[in-house]
Amino acid sequence: MVLATIFVRTIFVYFAVFLMLRIMGKREIGKLSLFDLVISIMIAEIAVFIVEDPGRSVISGLVPMLTMVGIQLLLSYVTMKNVTIRRLFDGSPSFVIEHGKINRKEMWKQRYNLSDLLLQLRQNNVLNVADVEFAILETTGKLTVVKKEDLAGGAEGKTGRRADGGDDRRTIRTNVRFSGIPLPLIMDGHVLDENLRRIGVTRFWLKEQIGAAGAADFRHVFLCMIDPKGSLLVELK
Repeated sequence: MVLATIFVRTIFVYFAVFLMLRIMGKREIGKLSLFDLVISIMIAEIAVFIVEDPGRSVISGLVPMLTMVGIQLLLSYVTMKNVTIRRLFDGSPSFVIEHGKINRKEMWKQRYNLSDLLLQLRQNNVLNVADVEFAILETTGKLTVVKKEDLAGGAEGKTGRRADGGDDRRTIRTNVRFSGIPLPLIMDGHVLDENLRRIGVTRFWLKEQIGAAGAADFRHVFLCMIDPKGSLLVELK
C-alpha cells in the first residue's frame, strides 16, 4: 500500500511540477539566473518531501510550491517594469574582455579565473584570446564572445594600454612553430611547464620572451599564450 501511494504521488508530483514550470514560462527553462535557480531548487525539494513522506498531505506540499510559482510570476512582472529591481535579482552582465583586454578586476569580482575563461572561449569555438574583442559573462553564467573579425573597423592594435598610459599587452613574433591549438604558457604568474614541453621550449626561452614584453619575472605576467604560428601574446599584471 505504501509503495502504491508513493507511485501515485510520484506521478502526480511530476505532472504538478511540469505544469508549474510551464506556467512560469520559457524564461525559467531557457535562462537559469540566480533567482530562477533558487525557485527551481525549492520546488524540487518540496516535491521530494511530498513523494518521500506518504503521511504528509499532498495539499501541504502543493501550497508552498504554488507560493513559489506566485513569487516567481510576480517578480518576473515587476522586473519587466523596473530596471533597478531587475538588476537586483538578475544581476548585470560582466565584461571580462573589453576592447581586446582582459578585465582582471571584473574577473576577480566575479571569482572567475583564467581556466574558466579559456574553457568557455573554447566552448565558443575561440582558441586564442588575442582574437577576442569582447567577452561578456552573462547573468546565466554563459559567455558571449565577439571576435575582432566580427566587428567592422574593430580594434587592430596588438598592445593594450593601462589608465596611466603604460603598455600591459604585447604580441611578439617568435620562430617557434607547432601543430595544434594555441596554448597558455603562463597563467596568473604560474608557468605551465607541460605546455612548454609540448612546443619544445624551455623556461629560459620563455623568460627571454616575456623580458622583451617588459616583464622581469614570470610573476609579473597575467597571461601568456602562443599560437601555432609562433605569435606570443603577453599580458602583464
